[in-house]
Amino acid sequence: MDQISEKSSPHVPVPPEAFNFSAHLLALNSSRGTKAAFVDNRGTLSYGDLEDRVRRIASALRDLGIKREERVLLAMQDCTDWPAAFLGAIYAGIVPVAVNTLLTADDYAYMLEHSRAQAVLTSGDVLPAIKGALTKSDHEVRKVIVSHPIASLDFGEIALETVVETQAPMARPARTHCDDPAFWLYSSGSTGRPKGTVHSHANPYFTAELYGKAVLHLTETDICFSAAKLFFAYGLGNALTFPMSVGATTLLMPDRASPDEVFKRWTGAVGGFRPTVFYGAPTGFAGMLASPALPSREQVALRLVSSAGEALPAEIGKRFKAHFGVDIVDGIGSTEMLHIFISNRPDDVRYGTTGWPVPGYDIELRGDDGGAVPDGEPGDLYIRGPSAAMMYWGNRAKTRETFQGGWTKSGDKYVRNADGTYTYSGRSDDMLKVSGIYVSPFEVEATLVQHPAILEAAVIGVPDAEGLTKTKAFVVLKHGATTNDAELKAFVKDRLAPYKYPRMIEYVDELPKTATGKIQRFKLRALEQQAAG
Repeated sequence: MDQISEKSSPHVPVPPEAFNFSAHLLALNSSRGTKAAFVDNRGTLSYGDLEDRVRRIASALRDLGIKREERVLLAMQDCTDWPAAFLGAIYAGIVPVAVNTLLTADDYAYMLEHSRAQAVLTSGDVLPAIKGALTKSDHEVRKVIVSHPIASLDFGEIALETVVETQAPMARPARTHCDDPAFWLYSSGSTGRPKGTVHSHANPYFTAELYGKAVLHLTETDICFSAAKLFFAYGLGNALTFPMSVGATTLLMPDRASPDEVFKRWTGAVGGFRPTVFYGAPTGFAGMLASPALPSREQVALRLVSSAGEALPAEIGKRFKAHFGVDIVDGIGSTEMLHIFISNRPDDVRYGTTGWPVPGYDIELRGDDGGAVPDGEPGDLYIRGPSAAMMYWGNRAKTRETFQGGWTKSGDKYVRNADGTYTYSGRSDDMLKVSGIYVSPFEVEATLVQHPAILEAAVIGVPDAEGLTKTKAFVVLKHGATTNDAELKAFVKDRLAPYKYPRMIEYVDELPKTATGKIQRFKLRALEQQAAG
């Protein structure tokens, strides 16, 4: 297996070859039996009860005839049953495939067939889409296990609570290897079919040690709350891997992370706990700061706030710090690397940058010729570290394109600054070349959102009458705000090199985004192509 880079690495013991990640987490918390592990809308699950449910679910999956390394689809809302199901499968040596709960029956049909899942663990309100997927596919599953069913169950379906009540706990975990497949996460699939990203038992161990502990300094006294859901790589670390690695408590929210729902948790109105650590994304922070219901500094207990998913505009971070007295620690991670590998530090935040490489990870920026680019010039981002995924399942071409020896190609462009920090320059396929010069869509977007009338912005390249690329901005105005093209163009020209200002501006009610909150610029490009005929 990959070893941690020696350069600037913290001392992190490599896990033994015989390693089961689920059993590892349970062992870490064996003395915390009565402490709250997870809290959802329905109640609290202690560490002791979590271990009992994990072992019972593991036993049930094995009794269904599901063998080691076979897959089960996990399409479940964030609730206390989610970590029990996820860890239960891993405990048994079975591979959970965690998927978005907002997908269509067609999406689930593809994932069932692609993963060859032998069972489905789902929520009552997701069950109709799962049933629709099963009718659309020739793929058969052994059982559909339902958390909190909202209607009577059909043949082949069983309530998760029934499983827990009737199944004896599995005596011992599967004797898995640290490099065995532990779970899958599907990429967001901003273009084409999503890719099944396979992670080992050791990978989440390394992200917790190198980032959750060494950078964020989480402790067992923390109460963690993530707007990103558990089926995302970011959310999985935030709300399960990291807190369980230190014995902290996690608040889970099945609802969409609207500002009002987030504020209810921040102030302790739901569950009675006020989080000390919050994980969000730039789009969410912008909406919160624009909300009239924004709590006061005194109403919250936040000591640490994290952001990922898309680069954080400096203006949002500064406004958040001014209101709450807490910095937003921005970083970048990926499904392929499982969590964050470049990050600001809680005690050293450089707004406008993504920070420094996380110790244990090496970073290279490469040009079109594959060679290193000098500081100040944009290059393709490559990462080397111990949490890289094993492969994309059933997709050798994409695997070879992304996982190149010890390096992983992220698909992002970055600039390395003189102080060693890195600044985001956009996705490799979103970068624009205007008059022969690279223009970062994100840089223009980050400038536009500094304007007091702008809530969100997205920038793409569109061809002019001569076929040359020009920048076009799509902007969402704040409620009741007004502005005009000339004002916005002048605003950008005053802050950036003149050639970077958007030549065209279109005002829209909302921007297309992935479920993780990333702007889907390819959809805006498609709309422009349709309009051009």
